Amino acid sequence: MKLISWNVNGLRACLGKGFLDFFHQADADVFCLQETKLQPHQIELELPGYAQYWNSAEKKGYSGTAIFTRLPVRSVAYGMDLPQHDSEGRLITLELDDLYVVTCYTPNSQRGLTRLDYRMEWEDAFLDYLRSLDRHKPVVLCGDLNVAHREIDLKNPGPNRNNAGFTDQEREKMTRLLDSGFTDTFRCLYPDRTGAYTWWSYMYNARANNAGWRIDYFIVSDRLRDSIGESAIHSEVYGSDHCPVELILKEGARP
Repeated sequence: MKLISWNVNGLRACLGKGFLDFFHQADADVFCLQETKLQPHQIELELPGYAQYWNSAEKKGYSGTAIFTRLPVRSVAYGMDLPQHDSEGRLITLELDDLYVVTCYTPNSQRGLTRLDYRMEWEDAFLDYLRSLDRHKPVVLCGDLNVAHREIDLKNPGPNRNNAGFTDQEREKMTRLLDSGFTDTFRCLYPDRTGAYTWWSYMYNARANNAGWRIDYFIVSDRLRDSIGESAIHSEVYGSDHCPVELILKEGARP
């Protein structure tokens, strides 16, 4: 099974920057998007063979997620069934035959950490949600989780300490998630790889200088660890300030 996740930072803009070329080249079974920034009626996207699932924010031009899949879907859920967390289109869950696929666009704590308290509430609710899924089937979580977990996950950890995405609180929440029965697939395969980033600021020639952050993930239930065939970062793909990330699950290895 091949899965792709990409924060497109506005799908309509990304369509003009090669999105469909990469989509067709990737030939993924499941293709997940974050930060679509649109309502479904604002776009006509022809993807033969793929079912499309959209979760848009109530606020137009903001946030939003989508999943395109050619695999059979048993059920779909939008959000966590918690009104305080479900108005921004940040979450879609597909139940497949053997597992759940969850795409997530985690709330940013914002400049000055003005939204950090809300972010902490989201993190606690989201972990409870993932645990509830994991009791039934293994989970594949992907998306822009808006945190660089370890110092190795961003170019300049010192100056960014306590900035949004690299606060002690956010990093501790990621540690808690991973300690709750989940595996960061990229670090599972490449525990010491440096310079592996998925987001770069549009300022200061950050991408050209590879001064980035790894904030886009594929995380799986621990019992899928032996199924991880590859976890890749496609930093060569442009079209957004994020690049796509990929997960290959080996056939026959899933429980």
